[in-house]
Amino acid sequence: MVAVKDDPKERDAGVVDEIVGYISSAPPRSFFLFAGAGSGKTRTLVAALRKLTGGMQGEPTQAEGAPAVRFARELRARAQTIRIITYTKNAALVVTGRLGTSDLTHIATIHSFCWDLIAGFDNDIREALLAMNADALQKARDAAAGRRNGVPTDKDREKIGELEAKATALAATTQFTYSPDRKRHGDGALNHSQVLALATWLLTHKPTLRRILRDQHPVILIDESQDTMKGVLDALLEVVAEDPPRLMLGLFGDHRQRIYLDGHADLPNMVPEAWATPKLEMNHRSQRRIVDFINEVWDSELEGRTQSSKVVHQHPREEKSAGMVRIFIGNASASAAEKLRREAHCESAMRATTGLADWEPGNPGHKVLALEHSLVARRGDFLEVFEALSLLDPDSVRPDANGEVSGPAAVQMLLWEAMELADCFKDGGAPSDFAVTEVLHRYDRLDQLPEDSEARIQLLNAYQRAVEDFAIACVKPAATVREVLAPVLKAGLFEPDKRLVTAFNDKNPPPPAPKPKQPEALEDRLARGWHGLFESPWIQLRRFKTYLSGKSHLATHQVVKGLEFDHVMVVMDDEDAAGSLFAYDRLFGAPLGDSDVKNVKEGKETSIDRTLRLLYVTSSRAKETLALVLWAKDAAQALAYAQKSKWFKSGEVMTIPE
Repeated sequence: MVAVKDDPKERDAGVVDEIVGYISSAPPRSFFLFAGAGSGKTRTLVAALRKLTGGMQGEPTQAEGAPAVRFARELRARAQTIRIITYTKNAALVVTGRLGTSDLTHIATIHSFCWDLIAGFDNDIREALLAMNADALQKARDAAAGRRNGVPTDKDREKIGELEAKATALAATTQFTYSPDRKRHGDGALNHSQVLALATWLLTHKPTLRRILRDQHPVILIDESQDTMKGVLDALLEVVAEDPPRLMLGLFGDHRQRIYLDGHADLPNMVPEAWATPKLEMNHRSQRRIVDFINEVWDSELEGRTQSSKVVHQHPREEKSAGMVRIFIGNASASAAEKLRREAHCESAMRATTGLADWEPGNPGHKVLALEHSLVARRGDFLEVFEALSLLDPDSVRPDANGEVSGPAAVQMLLWEAMELADCFKDGGAPSDFAVTEVLHRYDRLDQLPEDSEARIQLLNAYQRAVEDFAIACVKPAATVREVLAPVLKAGLFEPDKRLVTAFNDKNPPPPAPKPKQPEALEDRLARGWHGLFESPWIQLRRFKTYLSGKSHLATHQVVKGLEFDHVMVVMDDEDAAGSLFAYDRLFGAPLGDSDVKNVKEGKETSIDRTLRLLYVTSSRAKETLALVLWAKDAAQALAYAQKSKWFKSGEVMTIPE
């Protein structure tokens, strides 16, 4: 009889029971679960939690004397819970949906976990903020003192002054607030990064907080631990080491999928020797050809690589025996417009090879991944709007894995109220009175009409004319944002941000763009942003919102971590990437840069390391077919390199025709 672990179909059988055993044993044993792409990490986590908490209604119950049953009873007796920390809000919702309601689990993102831990300890928060500010102030003073002739620059004095003023303001702040769902401003309002830094500092410096953590949550399970902020993870590791029987940590992750620099560069080597190291070897997501490809990618011995290639190989499911990988290589000197045209040729080639309509150019049946947001905006034909909104608030226009980005605050009325009104007649037909009224009610525009009947009728008539003019404007193919917005502001159809109104009424021409690497006054940048937005095509704003919501067939390489798609096209274009963190050209034989050579000598992370992980993450999103598009400085050299590489089989390397 074949043992369970020897049966390829049951390769990961028993891992759930291993995890349950680590958590419910006396004393518990912390662990790091290696869980590669598509390995069923969330399913494993949920299955273990069900066994520990009694499962969902209708599932078989465990024997009364089982360790997991005893463990659950002890948790309830002590009013304790298992804390599950996820990387995104969507991941938290997925775990909650699969697990169901349980009084023994508390599921939240890392930011919410940290805030729950420190909320209400205002004096301690103030002490921590003052201490961190004092460190920053000392560094600024040291830097100023180290200037030539010991004379600080104007920038030094400005920075020192700001930090001194900040210390004064912090000392006078009595209460601190944080909202993970929206930005708050004013004294005492904390942002996401501050909450993480505060939790780290307080766990390190306050024994009482460590005791509270152990008393409330004796088990902490962290999903995507490779991207968890180093400071927070280090602090938790110290708390565990301080009293292992009273707090156990379970880390779920895959260091190959670390794409954010906040995480530990080599998490497996950070795990204490006494910890257990279970692993999931099966890839349930992808077809065999794709699994083989990502295994080969990680096994590569590349010049400039410093990170270890040691890892658990993945195995596809027995029934997933097919799959397709292609790489298309073209010359990076092509214009942006030419690249778009030739990428469409690559999609058509995939359509012809696979016979699948999903690969038709522009068909949402396949996901197109570009390296940088502006590249996505160009491919999605909303570049003008994206660049304008980036000038208004660059942090609010780049979707992230948490799904918390919603666009600049000053244009929310355009992105929500106006866009929903446009949906009432987006097909070009006459607007439905019911649909329009429902939108106006949704935003409280009909709740405070004048009591005087004549004034009420006049206002409603103005609203009616505004809706009609708005409908005419927004269905025009070439309508600008200014044309569509004009009737809304004229009638006060919705309540706009004051900054939007002021900018709309400003008839002055925009200031010229600064020369490259030259500073620009904030007011000039905002003026250029507003002018660019108002003159942009209205249709681009709709495309931008679709992209921001994650519903577009386009995305960046980083944002899709944790997601999966039937068909994926990865566009690798260093020329347009606007940065030096990643270098796809160097994965295909291009010479290393000076900084990479220096980092190799010092044993530090290189662009090769970062790019290899990103290629692994993007390629492992694909379930059925994968197309890679490389725009290389030396296309002939890259083509020859790819053909000799173990990554690709005969017939998989294609030239992009010019």
